[in-house]
Amino acid sequence: MVRNPTLRAGLLALALATALPAALAAESAVEEARPAPDAALQAAIAGDWRSEANRARDPYRHPAQTLAFFGLQPGQTVVEITPGGGWYAEILAPYLRGNGSYVAAIVDPAAVAEGRGRDYQQRSKDNLEKRFADAPAQFDAATVVGYDPAAPKFGDAGSADLVLTFRNVHNWRGSGQAEGMFKGFFDVLRPGGVLGVVEHRAATDVPADDKSGYVGQAQVIALAEAAGFRLDAKSEVNANPKDGKDHPNGVWTLPPGNNHDAEDAEKYRAIGESDRMTLRFVKPRSE
Repeated sequence: MVRNPTLRAGLLALALATALPAALAAESAVEEARPAPDAALQAAIAGDWRSEANRARDPYRHPAQTLAFFGLQPGQTVVEITPGGGWYAEILAPYLRGNGSYVAAIVDPAAVAEGRGRDYQQRSKDNLEKRFADAPAQFDAATVVGYDPAAPKFGDAGSADLVLTFRNVHNWRGSGQAEGMFKGFFDVLRPGGVLGVVEHRAATDVPADDKSGYVGQAQVIALAEAAGFRLDAKSEVNANPKDGKDHPNGVWTLPPGNNHDAEDAEKYRAIGESDRMTLRFVKPRSE
């Protein structure tokens, strides 16, 4: 026991001085933001094969900073979940061509009940495959794999270095598939592999059946952690403080959806695209 008051005070001050930098370092690690992208990534983003409409969204989606934050590197096997029209595929597939692997994981239309849902998934598949076939110099090495949303599997266990998903979590929560999707991400990643998530960010938690397109950041983190991931870092690179998140048609009110009255066009153009969380998770290595 330390009985000298002066000595005790000195020890307390030393302990605080030691603990404070450690705490600040931990906080800064979680808030890590914008590493510099490499030249090859910059070249892929500048590629003339990218559509003008997609290029126009770069100031809102920040592909160079976002992919650098997720740790994209040559030689990796990268799985992008439901790439939609291929906005990120136009960057990722050429970047990894010849030095890595790009896998586009899409919903298998045959796994969806007949009707509008299956028709939509079939059109999405056909459009993406046509996009790849029309530009073999960029996409001939890209792979398209189908998955069953009721039991998602994105490849052999431990085969991927990086799994990416952009603005999809709200759909999975609404359909009751979020937990299974995150488990699938965990299974396909190697130990030490990274999951990168970008999603429209709600001001607070929202119900699973919320129709706004926004999701609470804590809710996404909880989904990933429940699947076994560890939150490694979060970035504000895709934040938009102008987004008040109270729009009549949710995120689709804003660009590029622009689902609003014509007289409100300038109002929503001034806001820009939605406020988005950017989260990096790691699959822990075996002890």
